[in-house]
Amino acid sequence: MTFNENANVGNSRARRRGRNAAIAGGGGVGVIGIAVLLISMFTGQDLTGVLGITGGGGQQPQSGGGAIIEDCETGADANERDDCRLVLGAEAIDQFWSESLEGYREPQLIIVDQATSSQCGTASNQTGPFYCPPEETVYVDPTFFGLLRSQFDASAGSLAQLYVLAHEYGHHVQNLTGVFEQHPNNGTGPDSNGVRTELQADCFAGAWVAAMTEQEDADGDPYLLEPTPTQIADALNAAASVGDDHIQEQSGGQVNPESWTHGSSEQRQRWFDTGREGGVDACDTFAVSGSEL
Repeated sequence: MTFNENANVGNSRARRRGRNAAIAGGGGVGVIGIAVLLISMFTGQDLTGVLGITGGGGQQPQSGGGAIIEDCETGADANERDDCRLVLGAEAIDQFWSESLEGYREPQLIIVDQATSSQCGTASNQTGPFYCPPEETVYVDPTFFGLLRSQFDASAGSLAQLYVLAHEYGHHVQNLTGVFEQHPNNGTGPDSNGVRTELQADCFAGAWVAAMTEQEDADGDPYLLEPTPTQIADALNAAASVGDDHIQEQSGGQVNPESWTHGSSEQRQRWFDTGREGGVDACDTFAVSGSEL
């Protein structure tokens, strides 16, 4: 995935927060931190369930606060820097959903610098990217991608990063459309609502990737160029890295589908491809049987 160097960010709503904030739990990512990072990477609804917070499409976002992100103005900046890539990627994702979902409203994007607080807990590279429904806000610490590369043997390249972002925006769409309320957390397992919710967000991300060259800036320049097969493989690698079965294998335990909250590596890759091939309309993971997930 490569941004068109001439694409302009425009009036981005993204903000940066957290410089010099204390990271909960102290220094580096320990054994417990690593487990939390892996399990929480695409938390969305799951994180809010753990913290006793529920989503709701009728809630309005609170003021995100934070500083305006500077020096992220063009596609060339996005090609060079992870934070600018997220900022410009959000512009394209918002445009996609504005055209795909009636009544869509943009979430706040917070680029986390070290750590910051939210209604859904502390946001940092230890918790990984997440969506906080009460605030309608996506939190991402770009240094998280470096941790994926160094500690979890994931490539975490440019399209993989935008897959992560698009997945979290998928949770925002679920919040707006009432999915969290209609399909509340009913525990773990391969047929659980949590797994179906996560796989649907993967599918939404795939639908955006298929249409990513169609979004344009105010001058009519496309934000993104057509992704290469290698970049698609990189995004699929990210999806596989956070499959429940892969996480359990990496932690040295047995694969136990009854404890799943996000789906297997194969499922996450397959639903991402389902969205790429069939678009948003193909993403109703709640309409299929457990054997079809």
